[in-house]
Amino acid sequence: MTAPETNQPPTPDDGTVGRTATGGDGPASDKPPAHRPYHHPTAGWGAAKSVSRVLIKERALLDGPRAIFKMNHENGGFDCPGCAWPDDTKGLKLDICENGIKHVTWEMTGKRVGAAFFAQHTVSELAQWSDFALEDQGRLTEPMVYDAASDAYVPISWQDAFDLIGHELRALDSPDEAAFYTSGRLSNEATFLYQLMAREFGTNNLPDCSNMCHEASGRALQAALGTGKGTADLKDWETADALFIMGVNAASNAPRMLTALAEAYRRGAQIVHVNPLVEAAATSTIVPHEFTDMALFKATRTSTLNLQVRAGGDMALLRGMAKAVLEESRTDPKALDKEFIERYTQGFEEYRALCEATSWEELEQQSGLSRADILKAAGVYSRSDRTLISWCLGLTQHEHGVDTVREIVNVLLLRGNLGREGAGPSPVRGHSNVQGNRTCGIDHRPQETFLDRLAEICRIDPPREHGMDTVATIEAMNQGRVKVFVGMGGNFVLAAPDTEYTAQGLRRCALTVHVSTKLNRSHLVHGQKALILPCLGRTEKDHQRRGLQSVSVEDSMSMVHLSVGMKKPASPHLLSEPAIIAGMARAALPQSETPWESYIEDYDRVRDTMAQVLDGFEDFNRRVRLPLGFRIRQPARELVFLTPSGRAEFSAAPLPEAPPQDDVLILQTMRSHDQWNTTIYSDNDRYRGISNLRTLILMNGDDMRARSIAPDSLVDITATARDGSRRHLERYRAIAYDMPRGCAAGYMPEMNVLVAAADYSRQSNQPLMKNIKVRVTPSPEQ
Repeated sequence: MTAPETNQPPTPDDGTVGRTATGGDGPASDKPPAHRPYHHPTAGWGAAKSVSRVLIKERALLDGPRAIFKMNHENGGFDCPGCAWPDDTKGLKLDICENGIKHVTWEMTGKRVGAAFFAQHTVSELAQWSDFALEDQGRLTEPMVYDAASDAYVPISWQDAFDLIGHELRALDSPDEAAFYTSGRLSNEATFLYQLMAREFGTNNLPDCSNMCHEASGRALQAALGTGKGTADLKDWETADALFIMGVNAASNAPRMLTALAEAYRRGAQIVHVNPLVEAAATSTIVPHEFTDMALFKATRTSTLNLQVRAGGDMALLRGMAKAVLEESRTDPKALDKEFIERYTQGFEEYRALCEATSWEELEQQSGLSRADILKAAGVYSRSDRTLISWCLGLTQHEHGVDTVREIVNVLLLRGNLGREGAGPSPVRGHSNVQGNRTCGIDHRPQETFLDRLAEICRIDPPREHGMDTVATIEAMNQGRVKVFVGMGGNFVLAAPDTEYTAQGLRRCALTVHVSTKLNRSHLVHGQKALILPCLGRTEKDHQRRGLQSVSVEDSMSMVHLSVGMKKPASPHLLSEPAIIAGMARAALPQSETPWESYIEDYDRVRDTMAQVLDGFEDFNRRVRLPLGFRIRQPARELVFLTPSGRAEFSAAPLPEAPPQDDVLILQTMRSHDQWNTTIYSDNDRYRGISNLRTLILMNGDDMRARSIAPDSLVDITATARDGSRRHLERYRAIAYDMPRGCAAGYMPEMNVLVAAADYSRQSNQPLMKNIKVRVTPSPEQ
């Protein structure tokens, strides 16, 4: 078998990282790239056609439909392993989406990767394959260990794998020389056991994908409201008079949101989308489970106003809305909820003065919008009795992400849009149970109250020093301060910033361990010793000594519910994630008094312990079995603010710096529609009209003309990092796209190489994936 071809140019050094191009329907495509603007409704028959192709391609014509009727259902169903959008509360029988079905069939594939496959292919050979080709080989079936002599992975028993991990961990000079990463896919039970193992071992080095996505949201909401989560739930989406959707590509990242947007439009709510790109979700949709609309090709609008803010200009828009509301209050006292402000908030007068001192000229320059457009948004807000503001990575992956999310809270507080139905802040988490991971202990900066309870109930002595997040872990690996890296799920080397620097750090580790369902790039960028440990997927049955087990997950609106797999495991040699964690823990902590074996026999025992340790999980085993589970109590929703002042805190942060010089563009990385995180299903991006192409940059037409760049021509991209270093991508195709001047966009993970390790927010430590300063020039050879 030869390496599948790829049209992805090599990365700056040896080309072994970031080879992600796939071709249209497989590892390679001879179809020419194409771009045709997309003017159709989202979802609808386009989604149905795509799902049919996926089911046929994956030979899932039986299991696929069966999974569709099991996914996101109570009473024995499994939770979609895709996004974290809440399950329908009205008994919907098809609470699914195109991307969820893609994700499930990707997991249920009949293809297998075992010892025979690795015997045929060295790691050096596999490193030349595209990332699509690697994952397309199928499900991993048995534990494997890297053999340096043959440059290949070879089989290893589970016990020998655990013994190797235990030996390497116990040989460290300090527990802080290990890092325990999670991608966000872990169940609540596995999460709790994972953090328990790390803390009993002696470290808070628990980096996770939230460090790269919503860290800014958590820090901002904690400072403003005393909670790291949004306060709104799905019923609030169903009753809001106005919805502001900021920095979200809902049709691809949270497709089930389209149902909420369509329903909101039909009941007369105002829907404002704020994004440099007018994404397809901000136009119209045909909801597939609304069969009459499908039959009649009847689309429903999903927006009433689209504002194309410049990248990073959201905070200025929000400040402008606040300024307009404050100006309106001079003649209309009802423009502000003065009683709410006086009773529940602190810092209002300072914030009022800041808004009044900010000129409209600065707000226009910073936001990239006209004063008239800002006033349109403010008018929607001031006329709404119940307003909900939702956001995603378009706001958080900036230097000032924390300040921007706090500005959202500022705007909501002005009119008392908190603690009542149809109102509040609502961050969109992009991965199933990433919020549950943080709730259940994956936090490198744990609160003292949590550690105290963990010590009391679990009888361990957890470390009190803060651990390392993702950015710090990458730096520590490169400096030799982290020598063992354990990754629970994900594809760390491609998800992280500064691709080659991250790969270099992993290669310097004494041991890398990846718990995965499929082969990916991170397995090939390994330490001196390396293990691949295959685990059960969300769709698979988990049988332990006490019978079939269920796990729980938390959605992005704090609902916790059970998930039970439906399918026979891909291999008899697979272990569940809790069982793998317990095996590692027992090997690394031979004197541990934690009942690891008992926990794995029956996950109810894990939940009983969690109920004693975690706030909001009291009576866990009973409540999680209620229809739709239970919602974790949110004090701020009840107007109880766990802040130092006991009140909701206004922020008086200054606006960020003005846009950069004329020849610099602000580049944002994004996912295509045919992609989930680092998993790429094809080179197509239906909702943006892109076919057979991923090595591209979307640009404003005037910016292209100013640089003598012809449409669809090849360009070179240079990013200058905060530390002065430069990174390059060559021969990317420039596509003219509707976006503000000074902005550009392209796909991750290909463009992660442009984000230097030093390019992270000093507010949140998040990599600046949406604020990459680049220069774009025509390629010398066209």
